[in-house]
Amino acid sequence: MNTKILGYRRENGRIGIRNHVLLLPLDAVSYPVCRAVSNTVAGTLFITHPYGRMQFGADLELHFRTLIGTGSNPNVAAVIVIGIEPNWTKKVADGIAKTGKPVAYFWTDENGDLKTIERASRKAVEFVHYATALEKVEADLKDLIFGYKCGESDTTSGLAGNPAAGVVCDRLIEMGSTVMFGETPEITGAEHILVKHFATKELGDQFLKTHKEYLDLIFSKGEDLLGSQPNQGNIAGGISTIEEKALGNIQKVGKSPIVGILDTCEAPAKPGLHFMNTSSAAADLVTAMAAAGAAMTVFITGKGNNVGNPITPVVKICANPKICSLVPENIDVNVSGIISREITLEQAADKIMECIIKTSRGRFTATEVLKHDEFALTRLFPQS
Repeated sequence: MNTKILGYRRENGRIGIRNHVLLLPLDAVSYPVCRAVSNTVAGTLFITHPYGRMQFGADLELHFRTLIGTGSNPNVAAVIVIGIEPNWTKKVADGIAKTGKPVAYFWTDENGDLKTIERASRKAVEFVHYATALEKVEADLKDLIFGYKCGESDTTSGLAGNPAAGVVCDRLIEMGSTVMFGETPEITGAEHILVKHFATKELGDQFLKTHKEYLDLIFSKGEDLLGSQPNQGNIAGGISTIEEKALGNIQKVGKSPIVGILDTCEAPAKPGLHFMNTSSAAADLVTAMAAAGAAMTVFITGKGNNVGNPITPVVKICANPKICSLVPENIDVNVSGIISREITLEQAADKIMECIIKTSRGRFTATEVLKHDEFALTRLFPQS
């Protein structure tokens, strides 16, 4: 299979498969300014989120890491950061500027909305001209970072969709790509199996410690996973316990050794398969992996989950024949033939690889066509 793709080589050497000029609000109050600039200047993209005020400690650092990582993603050509005050706005802009890409920042304190909109719009015009003049270069799939996620799982996920994605994961790792996966609490009941896939005993011990700390946090609130894992959609799809869900979940990353453990939104430092400590929430995890540099997310769903992302295309894979028939607009790759024994796992993996390559060359995914641009920041604790 020809794994050559077309992408944009960024200043730091990374390859992006989209070419966004991003308007990035530091906080919820700055979103209207970003929206006004985007409404004025064609070719720009803005995101929204409700945070960025009165945060502190590790939660604030994660906020910065998410925004800096989002702006640093190789699918982004240039960034304008908008905030209320200059210091925090500059902190995010400076973090993105380390990639070498064009970055500017503006703030509304003592400037007001209208003056800030004008200044940011003029810079946005400059950045759009820059971005649209860039030419695609030939690259290879191994040059990309991939996120892996499953959501709204059912019995077909663990039996067919995830195993097919696992074959793809092994192929990507074998060719030298970087793949990240997470969903820490959703591994519960299969952690004793997954730990055997870590490249070293030290990494395996670190994973078990990370998993235990996540469960301890849940238990400390007087709760357990019942009611949320498996959720109502999972149960309707035939999954009765978290252990069943977990055993299906881990199928999606194949058999390759896991060579790294990442904090939420932390970028991998080397190729290979990496575990990221995250929640199982779809939009949160896809956002975190985009902030860690994922140029694309491979997303397996049994019930037709339609979550997308503004920065990275999300390729939806489904092995449920009923869902593929009822909501085909949500699905990029129909591998339900595995269930009916019309195709093998390897043949299904070929279909997924073909879609990944086409998406890397410019094809819009179902989430992009339907304008699903969910952006969800992970929070650690409430504001002060």
